[in-house]
Amino acid sequence: MSRHDNAGPEPGDHSLEGALAGLASPGPVDLALGILRHVGISPERYDAYVLLDTDAGGLYAAYSPTAITGSVLESMVVSPEMFEETHWQRTGRTAVRSTLPFPGLRPALRTGRAKSLPVDLTGLDAQERAVLQAVRAVPKGQLRPVGWIAREADVTDMADLTGFVARTLARNPLTLLIPCHRVTYEDGTPCDAAYTPATGRALRSAEGIDMLRLAELSRRGGLLLGSDTTHIYCHPTCAHARRITPPHQRPFRTADEARGAGYRACRSCRPVSV
Repeated sequence: MSRHDNAGPEPGDHSLEGALAGLASPGPVDLALGILRHVGISPERYDAYVLLDTDAGGLYAAYSPTAITGSVLESMVVSPEMFEETHWQRTGRTAVRSTLPFPGLRPALRTGRAKSLPVDLTGLDAQERAVLQAVRAVPKGQLRPVGWIAREADVTDMADLTGFVARTLARNPLTLLIPCHRVTYEDGTPCDAAYTPATGRALRSAEGIDMLRLAELSRRGGLLLGSDTTHIYCHPTCAHARRITPPHQRPFRTADEARGAGYRACRSCRPVSV
């Protein structure tokens, strides 16, 4: 039976499609899940999904019994049905509306710390998965350039490294939960391949990332920031860099320039040494 077939289920039909087709009209949000459980459809055969509030608006998030399998901002789809359809096209799994989110999902969205959530990146190759796992490691309120992402993902031997990282971000199946808004190009401008610019700005602003300050630092020749008291250089959004008072800030354009001035790399944010 096609998932688009509107015919009712055959007598004794305990298939996923048959159980869902038995719903004559919309009922309570969790009714469909209840019917699936009642007729004995294994949770391994479908995903549940919820709609949760975030700083960038509503977020549809689908999950299996073991992992988050997809998330999309409400502004990126026109309806719940469109989310369900695109999720099925990408994963081959039916998404069924629920009111109960995956364990840990709500606090992860509230705190912006989702890297410990189990995620399913099926459909992406090993290098793409490595890139997205590297993005997950960028702390809330901080930014990292594509070169840093590539080093962490061990994909530095590609000819078009920037293009590969940007294309992978555009394919991110876990919008917001894999925080692509924390990635920049090497000049410090946002690499919002997965979002509209307005969405990226809203997410960075909600995390307290001051892009105007970073733009001014860049105009002064600073893509990295050193402290003339510790002689350590960092990414400007690193927690350690934010503690450097203006009189002691030393901007550097490259890691080579910083090392040449006698500075060493921060062990926390680990700037790319090129």
